Amino acid sequence: MAKLIIILVTLISILFIAMPNTHAQKLNPDGENKWFQNICNGKESVAKVHFYVQDLLGGENITVYEVARATITSNSPTMFGQVRVLDDLLTAEPDINSQEIVRVQGLITSADLKTSALAMNLNFVFTAGEYNRSTISILGRNQIDNDYRELPVVGGTGIFRMARGYAITNTYSYDAVTNYGVLEYTLYVTYVEDAANIFLANE
Repeated sequence: MAKLIIILVTLISILFIAMPNTHAQKLNPDGENKWFQNICNGKESVAKVHFYVQDLLGGENITVYEVARATITSNSPTMFGQVRVLDDLLTAEPDINSQEIVRVQGLITSADLKTSALAMNLNFVFTAGEYNRSTISILGRNQIDNDYRELPVVGGTGIFRMARGYAITNTYSYDAVTNYGVLEYTLYVTYVEDAANIFLANE
């Protein structure tokens, strides 16, 4: 009887250990494990991506909304504690009517008590061109009083799987009356070529 109980416990343990692996395999499309295991052998490519963010904080077509604030926010010179969500249009040229190539979606939080600085969590979603349906993710600190700011690229999807790099941004123009700003972004990104090839092959 004792041996039977030991055998049953062992079988149940094996089943529980195997279940997560089986589930993970079902989530991954064919070929995912192969390229991921060989990622160190993959050749890296470099991309420089340049565009303009149409930041509409006022007017009829607003794209930046406040979703939360702290008790200190109203009396803070830096709007500390304010959290906003955005879905901005990105264009090839500064003109808002120029070609749409990307949308940027994410959260921005006023996160400095003494300086106007934002904690940025942004996803650049490509909607046209050679990077269509791919994304680049940025996560970092943006001290908006500086002429030029640097933010880290922490990842991506599609062509930009395993992406890393950095972004340089500056305020191209700002209209205080309409609360409309145009931000210029240049992204310098490296990504694994094998991952990009698999993504394109599955399109």
